[in-house]
Amino acid sequence: MEKIQVLAIAVHPDDVELCCAGTLMMEKLRGKSTGVVDLTRGELGTRGTPELRLREAEKSARILDLDIRENLGLADGFFQNNEENQRKLIRAIRQYQPDFVLASALADRHPDHGRAGKLISDSCFLSGLRKISTQEKTGLEQEAWRPKYVFHFIQDRFYQPNFVYDVTPVFDRKLESIGAYSSQFHSTTYDREEPQTYISGPEFLDSVIGRAQMCGKMIGVKYAEGFISEKMIGVISLDSFVQFDT
Repeated sequence: MEKIQVLAIAVHPDDVELCCAGTLMMEKLRGKSTGVVDLTRGELGTRGTPELRLREAEKSARILDLDIRENLGLADGFFQNNEENQRKLIRAIRQYQPDFVLASALADRHPDHGRAGKLISDSCFLSGLRKISTQEKTGLEQEAWRPKYVFHFIQDRFYQPNFVYDVTPVFDRKLESIGAYSSQFHSTTYDREEPQTYISGPEFLDSVIGRAQMCGKMIGVKYAEGFISEKMIGVISLDSFVQFDT
């Protein structure tokens, strides 16, 4: 078991980079261990190959200074929120014992995103039930574990966030991590003759920057990332609330 305090779980390699890379880096700067679990290899993507996307994910992991990055190899486009896949994810959750999980959106333009968001949410709950038996790779029985919070990041469709996280200090690195996926996003170095897609033009990256600026404006900072919580958020001090636009 390798304790990862903040674990991002997303369906495609590059989802984390687009949606919550800044939060991961800020938490790492504050001394927490961070990691990513990608559910699929993104093998149905129009551009690139599964092997290339894994290499791009490894490059991004170094930029993000992650402690771990793992790919569960679920079937891109066809995975279901069923017992087989829940057990795979439960094993990962129990292995890393995250306090906070940053998860795919519960509904979005891409059907994989919403299906993954529900799979992650359900698996985080089920992981806390001790009568569900799972084993480590060594065969040892795993202990039940439930994260304190599951926060769903905002993907293509905009939903009003429950809170936003100031990522201004690391935003340039966030863009660098997105740039690691030269097969997927606008790049002057990717030289394969492949179709253009919804996300491969420069306008898409402009929208990512614009979204971060919009979330930042909500609290008076330059860039922020937004999250939605299914669970009521509790605080122990009014000092936990930060508002910069006073």
